[in-house]
Amino acid sequence: MSTEPGDTLASRIAARSLAKREANYANEVRRLLDAGRVVMGRSGTTARPRVADIVAEAGLSNEAFYRHFPSKDALVAAILEDGTERLHSYVAHQMSKASTAEARLRRWVEGVLSQADDESAETTRAVMWNAGSMGEEIMSSPPSVAGRLAALVRDTYAELGSADPEFDASLAAHATIGKLSDYLWRQMRPTKSDVDRITAFCLRIRTP
Repeated sequence: MSTEPGDTLASRIAARSLAKREANYANEVRRLLDAGRVVMGRSGTTARPRVADIVAEAGLSNEAFYRHFPSKDALVAAILEDGTERLHSYVAHQMSKASTAEARLRRWVEGVLSQADDESAETTRAVMWNAGSMGEEIMSSPPSVAGRLAALVRDTYAELGSADPEFDASLAAHATIGKLSDYLWRQMRPTKSDVDRITAFCLRIRTP
């Protein structure tokens, strides 16, 4: 008697169980990422939160935390990566509203500097401060914020006539993120004039 039907049924049941576990684990990770961001924002730059604070905010256990992250530094790295992806998606959406290369570049500058707005600045500053204590091995794992944002304007620089759009996009990203960091640590919000000047700089750095 063939066992194939039973084996097929067993495989389907196992697949459903694995899918459910994967969904549960993904939910746990999201709750820990969001809780970590909330707790860091609440603590500011005066105290680094404990794992116990984060799992309490998430409504999870230490066991759940260490199932996904070997240390708090690993969680901070994941929060940085998650924030980079969120910012990348937001800036890309803002750029899609522009019809010219110049307008897309300005939208890009505005989107990057939006992290210094009152609503998000405190949390962004707190996450960056916590990241400052992370080891080199952990810091080398998240994707570069500048690299991800530079990729968004590489084609824009090519359209603007740059002979080396990749280099120019990277230079613009590092310069703009540097100014963003300055605004964050000085607890200042960029003005329209600031956005104008940074956009003008990014337009001037095109490689001839």
